[in-house]
Amino acid sequence: MAPSSSSRRLRHHLSLLAVSVTILLASSVPTSAAGGDGLPELGGDGLHREILRDETMLRLKELGKISDGEGYLERTFLSPASFRATAVIVSWMKDAGLTTWVDQMGNIHGRFEPANSTKEALLIGSHMDTVIDAGMYDGSLGIICAISALKVLKVTGKLQRLTRPVEVIAFSDEEGVRFQTTFLGSAAVAGTLPESILQVSDKSGTTVQDVLKMNSFEATAAALSQTKYNPESVGSYVEVIVDGSQGHAGTVPMKLRRDPMVAAAELVVTLERLCKEPNKLLTYDEECGCFTEESLAGLVCTVGELLTWPSASNVIPGQVNFTVDIRAMDDQVRETIVNSFSRLVLQRCDDRLVDCRVEHKHSAPATPCDPELTSQLKRAVRSTVSAMPGRAAAPAETPVLMSGAGHDAMAMAKLTKVGMLFVRCRGGVSHSPEESVMDDDVWAAGLALANFIEQAAVSEELEAES
Repeated sequence: MAPSSSSRRLRHHLSLLAVSVTILLASSVPTSAAGGDGLPELGGDGLHREILRDETMLRLKELGKISDGEGYLERTFLSPASFRATAVIVSWMKDAGLTTWVDQMGNIHGRFEPANSTKEALLIGSHMDTVIDAGMYDGSLGIICAISALKVLKVTGKLQRLTRPVEVIAFSDEEGVRFQTTFLGSAAVAGTLPESILQVSDKSGTTVQDVLKMNSFEATAAALSQTKYNPESVGSYVEVIVDGSQGHAGTVPMKLRRDPMVAAAELVVTLERLCKEPNKLLTYDEECGCFTEESLAGLVCTVGELLTWPSASNVIPGQVNFTVDIRAMDDQVRETIVNSFSRLVLQRCDDRLVDCRVEHKHSAPATPCDPELTSQLKRAVRSTVSAMPGRAAAPAETPVLMSGAGHDAMAMAKLTKVGMLFVRCRGGVSHSPEESVMDDDVWAAGLALANFIEQAAVSEELEAES
């Protein structure tokens, strides 16, 4: 029996170009107050390497060992390892002077609430889940850096001076590995997770609702609505299905074959050329002469998964199903590439006498970061780089990056304005055990976050006093 169309639907996540920390602003959510204990300042130079570098690196390694896999890192949505990780993260949040709780989708919250504050909260978040055979930085770095930054404010007595609530959120699912649907955690917080998600099942047939109930969550639509603090998924997602004529590899003459595998191979190469040299394949009407080099920057196209049926070495495939992931910083460029490739699919399939069907599974617009938040982050980075030992003076301009990856910020942008802070990693490698981040870069990221929190959480008060 051929696989159903639903079982053939495949998803792909483009590897991150850098490890990221998501910065968000959201409306205040009432919780009980928590504060620092007035401990003396650590680090005579004010750079707090003991917390922001040494302790943070130790915690990253500790969290990286909490895995469902033997000999590799795997921690998916509400897996046994995720609950062990939850306990550890909660303890670190409490150590930073935060009030903690776990919501109905397994997101972990740690919050500092100034007394009598009615101001909007500053949310800092990243995800605690991983891909299979993951590196230890993606997601985890954003959580632990944020906790460490708040711990520094606690031990220096500055936490109590904040006039705006500050909250760290460790989202339970961003990667979408277990249920093949991304942003379960952040979409729930943003209030856009549909009730139908409860009936989505993993490969074993276990539904989201089943998993929630097994782990003592309420698993109802009403419970999901309680987590709301609005969602789009990642990039532009296109699925291509190619049907041909199945036959024996040794008896069907080459001239009589309608081989979807060959057509699929040609289409993969066509996609690569389209994204490497778009102006050579786009028609004049599509291009309109309006695509500049800047608008084409960051265009990436990926065939992440390919499935054949019946998948036997001596059988000409009857069907080939492959995914296409197209991402660009300019929405018009992305849609043009999607439409152009769809047209080329039909042309190539017609030439090879195979039947093709293009299914658009998902499309999400580019998510711009808030200019004000970006400026605040740039100022924090500049002051941090200037203060770091052994570093040259801060550059005249802090780099601003476009990320082609999916982030929880894309879901949270439906709720509030967002910003992002990136930490460089060797070779741009992520979603892999080869992830590598310099200890001093982790230190710099934590210090920049601490500086940013101080600016963002007290700036309005200082302006009022002046």
